[in-house]
Amino acid sequence: MSSVVSAGVTTQQPVIAGYGKITPVEGAAERPDRSLRYRVLFNVTKAASSPDKVNPSLEKVARFLNLLGADGVRPARGDVVVIVHGPATPIVVEDAAYATKTGAAANPNLALIAELKRAGVSVRVCSQALIGNGIARTTVDKTVEVDVSALTTMATLQIRGWALIPD
Repeated sequence: MSSVVSAGVTTQQPVIAGYGKITPVEGAAERPDRSLRYRVLFNVTKAASSPDKVNPSLEKVARFLNLLGADGVRPARGDVVVIVHGPATPIVVEDAAYATKTGAAANPNLALIAELKRAGVSVRVCSQALIGNGIARTTVDKTVEVDVSALTTMATLQIRGWALIPD
């Protein structure tokens, strides 16, 4: 999917349609390397500026996949992991729970989470953050995995070779 923005610059979303717009750049010194296995862990802790907006850290995951995809790199299913915790925790709950928690009519992050999942991203939430934020596990979107803690997930995956991208 492509769209044109001002001054004739074309933005693209080759992997995650509708999210994570990128602008192709010719002649860049460092580009994604097709010979590498991209195993990347995104730490998502910050809330959006407003509960009716998509979380910018979640949008960054889409941008990363679009940047890789523009150069023909597609990480293997499960090689890109998102761990949600802290103030961002409500972004993984169903609409009704999100409305109760934030006052927004619906959770604007669910469509992006669905697109990330379709692209093979493992989206997870910290169970300790659910408890700390007073969020019932039963309200978590069914496609989101619940881990024992973000701290142990981050440590384990980094020890196993995942690169950490902070928010």
